[in-house]
Amino acid sequence: MVPEAHVDARWKRRPRVPAGPANMVGLTLVGILVAWLAVNAYQDWTTFVQLALTGLTRGALYALVALGYTLVYGILELINFAHADVFMIGGMIAASFALGVFDLGVNPSLWLLVGAILVALAVAMVGCGLLNALIERVAYRPLRRAPRLVPLITAIGVSFILQDVGLIWKGSQPVALPVETLPHGTIFTLGTCPKCVTYNWDRFFVLVVTVPVLLGLVWLVRFTRQGKAMRAAAQDKDAAALMGIDVDRTISFTFMIAGALAGTAGVIFVFYSTTIQWNTGFTLGLIAFTAAVLGGIGNLPGAVLGGLMIGFIQDFNEGLPWHAPGTAWTQSIVFAILILILVFRPQGLLGEQTPEGG
Repeated sequence: MVPEAHVDARWKRRPRVPAGPANMVGLTLVGILVAWLAVNAYQDWTTFVQLALTGLTRGALYALVALGYTLVYGILELINFAHADVFMIGGMIAASFALGVFDLGVNPSLWLLVGAILVALAVAMVGCGLLNALIERVAYRPLRRAPRLVPLITAIGVSFILQDVGLIWKGSQPVALPVETLPHGTIFTLGTCPKCVTYNWDRFFVLVVTVPVLLGLVWLVRFTRQGKAMRAAAQDKDAAALMGIDVDRTISFTFMIAGALAGTAGVIFVFYSTTIQWNTGFTLGLIAFTAAVLGGIGNLPGAVLGGLMIGFIQDFNEGLPWHAPGTAWTQSIVFAILILILVFRPQGLLGEQTPEGG
């Protein structure tokens, strides 16, 4: 039984960085960003709102992947770089069911589409969860007492192995679903077209799957016995073991949940973007990791906030009148934000949370 008094303590929050020149630079950058958004919103509110809705969709997907990074870091202080490739495997599973088992074409029937999504979600969540738990058991657990650089290098090695698995499984060419697998009809319209804001069913699909998963994760971590064990192990693994918690099983369970989140994100990504390949997880994983750092690594609400913010930044930069040209610049801006956060506010926007004494 998990003692209530022990696990109700929140993960230790690192002290705030005192005000200084670095913080002033950070506040200045935030002020410039807010001014940029305000000017663009004033110039063309319909484009601004349209991009905000698209950014919300993209950011929700980033948040789902970022939560897997932050869960594992919160309990082991390990950046699991293989997490993004577990996401890729989940996407491959979804594509296999969509094309091979259900043979989805353009505008499939609603029941066939729902069945394919539900089956793909179930198999991807279970498969990726077990895969991530197996990775922890084989690659990370024997190195738990090793210097931190050793499991980090191991995580990179596991990432390459999973990429090779995807390459052998599906080949080097992208696996593509029909472009209109999801319905693209309009849910609602704001304003008078052609200057209007529309929201389509394919974007709503991302939120329909993502939001319940995020709420379920919060419920699991905050209110279940296993969630309390996760929080206790994150705070102090040795003390948790003394209080009767099976730390190894709790860590494996955490990896399983993180893998299930990656599998869910992979399914959403495939049905929404309609394409995936063996190296898809690399760039998306880096962006999701940036989101986790931006919000505060180890902080669950911070991972969601970071994912949404990066989603907004990407869409605003590519669609607003004043922006850096091209998607390559967008990625450069995202990773520049990562560098700035690490330099000026390494604890993230909501504060980094780490196990006590880590």
